[in-house]
Amino acid sequence: MDTHAMGGIVPMREPGRAGTLPATSDELSGLLTAVRRGRVLTVTGRFREPRSLLVREIAERLASNFRDGAAVVRIDRSCGVRELTAALDCVPGTAFLPRGAASTLSWLAERDMLLVLDGGESLTPQALAWLRELLAAAPGVRILTSGRWPLGLPGERVHRL
Repeated sequence: MDTHAMGGIVPMREPGRAGTLPATSDELSGLLTAVRRGRVLTVTGRFREPRSLLVREIAERLASNFRDGAAVVRIDRSCGVRELTAALDCVPGTAFLPRGAASTLSWLAERDMLLVLDGGESLTPQALAWLRELLAAAPGVRILTSGRWPLGLPGERVHRL
């Protein structure tokens, strides 16, 4: 199964992919701090590539700050709870992730990790409601997302490119 083509887990830094970060070093420093201190940060902007590049760079730099690392999910089409939890099941290092939204939520409640959602504008209202539940149940989980617009999650900070 090609998860890159349908959405799902992709490497934080794709082979052969280069580019200039769409942020100054001061902006990047501020974003790194915002992720460490807050629960949700969304990078918005008109073009996907710069948003994706920036959230992947942040994830790569911060993964070691979280006991359970960073899980990066690329969302290329409409994504509901079922698709989101299935994508999380594919994250390296989570081979024993329980199946189903409630089981995944319980499992994540025990984690200290950064969840990166690249393409947040494709999340359905049900997936957003599940993320609200996740934030309430999992104090060690931080969410970093990229999208055309904010997700509207509690405590969300927004950085516009």
